[in-house]
Amino acid sequence: MTLNISRTPRNDQTNAWSTILPHRTPHASLAQNIKADWIVIGGGYAGLAAARQLAQNCPNDSIVLLEAGICGENASGRNSGFVIDLPHTTSSNLDQLEGSHRYMRLARAATAALETNVRELGIACDWSRDGKYHAAVTAEGSKAMLEPYANELTALGEPFEWVESDVLAAKLGTTHFHRAIYTPGCVLMNPAALTRGLADTLPANVSIFENSPIIAIDYSNGIHASTQGGSVSAQRMILAANGFSEQFGYGKNRFVHLALSASLTRPLSPDEQSEFGVEKPWGLTPANGFGGITMRYTNDRRILIRQDIKVAMGQNVASRKTEAIARTHKALLANRFPSLRDVTFENSWVGYICMSRNGAPMFDNPAPNVWIAACQNGIGVTKGTISGMLIADKACGVENPLILDLEALGSPVQLPPRPLVEVGARATIGWEIWKNRAEA
Repeated sequence: MTLNISRTPRNDQTNAWSTILPHRTPHASLAQNIKADWIVIGGGYAGLAAARQLAQNCPNDSIVLLEAGICGENASGRNSGFVIDLPHTTSSNLDQLEGSHRYMRLARAATAALETNVRELGIACDWSRDGKYHAAVTAEGSKAMLEPYANELTALGEPFEWVESDVLAAKLGTTHFHRAIYTPGCVLMNPAALTRGLADTLPANVSIFENSPIIAIDYSNGIHASTQGGSVSAQRMILAANGFSEQFGYGKNRFVHLALSASLTRPLSPDEQSEFGVEKPWGLTPANGFGGITMRYTNDRRILIRQDIKVAMGQNVASRKTEAIARTHKALLANRFPSLRDVTFENSWVGYICMSRNGAPMFDNPAPNVWIAACQNGIGVTKGTISGMLIADKACGVENPLILDLEALGSPVQLPPRPLVEVGARATIGWEIWKNRAEA
């Protein structure tokens, strides 16, 4: 059976995390017909982790990783640069604590693996264990969302501290927030630099090809993947293309695709830094993920704003819309940091996340020679990394107790027809934004 691939990632060259980095020459595109023991599709966190783990599990096997674009330019390099170790959403139902423990085991294993690679391989990505603030704008938001979160952290035995308005303002450089919970385990980094570094330090038995989108794939008699310039034939495949997995015949009508917008400023000048008055870098996530705004202050004195979430089932937002995004983010920057209203953005961009209706990942072995790690439901740095590592272990028959943790999360459920999904998702997001507008 041959499938033609019609939708691939598009690089509009707007990702500021990448454009602020030194020039990097991508790995060559595939320009010949080759054979391998394994093929890995996708050069994001899941695919890179899977390829590295395969190489360690099977040092005598040849592994080919195909990336449609350039590593660090697609979704993995466009997030906000948080490596989060705790559950991202809260529940007042403390009976769900085992699920939280499971999530933390997975997230912390991923963080440890990434940190080992960063340190031992010398990946320059501004990796820094700064923790994060989970903040509410209003007293009502604090009561409704932060207090249940504090109860959960207490029940989990996790360290945290309340940071009140005046102290919080001194730490963040803005009086916009009422209250926050600070947790120390989060890592901040440049996601494009991390993804580049992981791609450029793969083991010797992994061959990586960038700018090599697959145009057709055949599953008869093994795996045969064709690009414009060549092909790869292998007996076994790990599919780590996240939302694009649908194109390869898996996950159809299981995924909701969302587009999130972000902007990154130029570095603050010495005078602006002095006026700002904040020395230590910080990361902030909103108590309400729909109505609130994610922000960061980086080690090189830049401010990130991520705000605006849209349904994007085609995983394609017109580049011209980034101009409107920049205007919105500029107003938000001026509102929160009046002394920095003249600071300009390096760039504004859109990144995509893949969600399932029930919040479950796709971690599957649907055919004897095919394994899938996809649908990270946000927080793709840790979820993608650990799913890639564990799917490689599963494919190689390596016993790892974390596989059971990941499998316990379930599988994506079937969705209604696409028009209904789009209407329903837009209505849900619109209602959440309106309902929580005070948290913006």
